[in-house]
Amino acid sequence: MAAKPNILFIVLDTQRRDRLSLYGHQRETSPHLDSFSQDATIFERAIAPAQWTIPAHGSLFTGLYPGAHQLQQAHQALPHEHITLAEHLQAAGYQTTAFCNNPMVGLLETGLQRGFHHFFNYAGASPNRPVDMRRSGPRKAVATEFRKLARKVTNQFAHNDLMFKLSLNPLVVPIWSRMVNYKGNTERSIDDLIDYLGMQQDGGAQKPLFTFLNLMGTHTPYRPPQDVVERIAPSIKHDKHAWRFITHHNADAGAWISPADPPLEDWQRETLSTFYDAEIIDQDVHLGRLFAFLEQSGALDDTVVIIAADHGEGHGDHDYVGHSFVVYQELVHVPLIIRYPEQFPARRIPTNVSTRRIYHTILELAGLYPDSDVEALSLSRSLNGVPDPEGGIAFSEAFPPDNLLTILDERMPGIVLNRKLTQVRRGVYDGDHKLAMVGDDVENLYNVASDPSEVSDMAGEKPDLAETLRQRVSQFVDDASKEKAKATYNGGVSKEMMDNLRALGYIE
Repeated sequence: MAAKPNILFIVLDTQRRDRLSLYGHQRETSPHLDSFSQDATIFERAIAPAQWTIPAHGSLFTGLYPGAHQLQQAHQALPHEHITLAEHLQAAGYQTTAFCNNPMVGLLETGLQRGFHHFFNYAGASPNRPVDMRRSGPRKAVATEFRKLARKVTNQFAHNDLMFKLSLNPLVVPIWSRMVNYKGNTERSIDDLIDYLGMQQDGGAQKPLFTFLNLMGTHTPYRPPQDVVERIAPSIKHDKHAWRFITHHNADAGAWISPADPPLEDWQRETLSTFYDAEIIDQDVHLGRLFAFLEQSGALDDTVVIIAADHGEGHGDHDYVGHSFVVYQELVHVPLIIRYPEQFPARRIPTNVSTRRIYHTILELAGLYPDSDVEALSLSRSLNGVPDPEGGIAFSEAFPPDNLLTILDERMPGIVLNRKLTQVRRGVYDGDHKLAMVGDDVENLYNVASDPSEVSDMAGEKPDLAETLRQRVSQFVDDASKEKAKATYNGGVSKEMMDNLRALGYIE
């Protein structure tokens, strides 16, 4: 086992746990992931700290909940006192490289790119790939300047409500969702990642590798290969209603984030589910190529592979579509797989765990911060009968994207007020039970073991339990406020590491 293993962290953006055959979905949506995970630790109850991309990635990269790391909106930036995962690993001698398909992670100036030696973007009007680094002369200079301009324009959409509103016009959505590579390019990013890892192997890389891959295949709009759709749902081939519905939905970006009011009909929900499943299958094919390379090249001998989702997706469940406002299972109960037999044997873990602890796990695997909070919160503490340090308690916070609220108020008058969409929703998992809150009020209480779809609200039947969990959430909010004042997890950090962080300008 290498002293500092290579680390490959894959985020399957917008991937619902319950739609993977790995987790029991009736359709065989993820055969390559299923096979790859046979030698992995599979977490049955992984909970995303947030319901949408930016705060969720903020938690994955800092180990903090959104209320503590404060990156909650597209126009915000992660405070510099929170040192990112890539910054820690770069300071520890890792070569840090990202292959990113999500424009919110790769193009917006949120601070999520800090610490990466190279950050390759496959989304946007001017993607940058490893091949671009090998170009020279005027062509490279023009491409570089255009890329800067494209990034600047993209960031304007995060800060300008009018521009954002115009971008949601159904006449415009099909143009930008295709022409500016909104979902990136799964095939190219995996091709480039395989080439990169192969070159590192052939060249005898002097540094251990930390590689981050974000895939957007299962995000709206849904345009999977037609043969895949027809294979999993043969009857849809001649279903004109279904094809018209998905075409309209793909062009209406406002519908991707709006509550379902009136509720979607069963056939509409089934259509969304079918096309979503087809996207999973198509993405899984490309993941299969990556997994085959890792196995055939021998890279798995010294590489930790961590696969998770930042959040899930709603298809009319609980009368919501997309992933903007709530903390129901379809949004925050996510897949999590760690393949590294040396420390994570092949087994399934039934304990509730927060995916923010991927941060602590990676730093522990890299040998950083022994005897500190980082080591104590590593997911390795959930193995081999060791009591989990958080006692099976995990939280999720839904800070509503503020650039959507004005749009929704115009699109669906009264919906923001009636559904309390301006308020932060939070969920707490404790054993088999989950409490959902809106603001300071209890919204629902569920037994997610017997009721995984959250159909039967138990708050009225178990008021004492609801009150106990409500108090947990209240204490959690208070604790998050205190976390804001802390620079980072630095208990037990060696003097050498602190010197490295200072030399790189990460701390004063």
